[in-house]
Amino acid sequence: MKVQSGSTLAIASAGLFGASTPLAKMLLGDGVNPWLLAGLLYLGSGIGLAALHLILRARGDAPAEAPLERRDAPWLALVILCGGVAGPLLLMLGLSHTPASSAALLLNVEGLATMGIAWLAFRENVDRRLLLGALAILSGAALLSWQGAGGAGTADGLGLGALAIVGACVAWGLDNNLTRKLSSSDPVQIAMLKGLVAGAVNLSLALSSGARLPPLPQMAAAGTIGFLGYGVSLVLFVLALRHLGAARTGAYFSAAPFIGAILAIALFDEPMTWRLGAATLLMAVGLYLHLVERHDHEHTHEALEHSHRHIHDEHHQHTHGPNDPPGEPHTHWHRHQPMTHRHPHYPDLHHRHAH
Repeated sequence: MKVQSGSTLAIASAGLFGASTPLAKMLLGDGVNPWLLAGLLYLGSGIGLAALHLILRARGDAPAEAPLERRDAPWLALVILCGGVAGPLLLMLGLSHTPASSAALLLNVEGLATMGIAWLAFRENVDRRLLLGALAILSGAALLSWQGAGGAGTADGLGLGALAIVGACVAWGLDNNLTRKLSSSDPVQIAMLKGLVAGAVNLSLALSSGARLPPLPQMAAAGTIGFLGYGVSLVLFVLALRHLGAARTGAYFSAAPFIGAILAIALFDEPMTWRLGAATLLMAVGLYLHLVERHDHEHTHEALEHSHRHIHDEHHQHTHGPNDPPGEPHTHWHRHQPMTHRHPHYPDLHHRHAH
């Protein structure tokens, strides 16, 4: 059940983010400064989530989530720097030099970067099927990026716009793995702080460099795109991280570029070239290989203490004290006893064990 809910959350997150790419391209076409747009998108996500949080609290409908703690501050700062400043800036620069459909498909590299960092740096288990899928996605991205030796705006045949988008994907891949460290905490709080801080930083830097604010309708459009494509999408992504871990969530999130590419072709009347079709096929094969993976073996849970939103399932068989909240789901500090068993699982909050 957790795997199914995690995959649904990740694909919903992918859909919102995938749609935001060609919509942001439309704003760049209206003459909005790329750096300024990055700030408006994130500021829109932060302000929108803050308003949503206040409304839910006033109505008493806010879910009981574990708040961020002081020890989370260094991880949150790195998340904001990589995913909220470097990533969107590189993406906006890349979008200003790359067709929207190709740019959307190039965002598949984010899933690849997320998986590679999760595997090499954070030691998440990655099997042969996931690696083959990653190779197919990388091949599709390379096909889209290559423009021929000596082409305009290229470096040894590789488009500078494509390079900027790939750089954004690497920044977001690091961001996704760092966010995994925070995934037991309130996802709305994480996404809200990231949006407000990253948006304010990008907007201030853009204005100080000479950029001018666009008319109010374009600012409102950027804020709306940011709220849905960056804010709500990130909330869903953090929730998916709880169930799937960084590598698998990144794999499901690879659906985002296909959604963006289809929308870009419809919005900009871009041609369906053989290169775009071949890259789409390669990336679709890679995504399929990611989606059909099954991980099942006997494993041992070490003793663990933490706080997060949970129900009393097979991994949460603990007693409650007089001050613990009633009803389910609920949030409180609890202890997991050592346990050995076997079932299908992914590296979620309770299955980050060695193989």
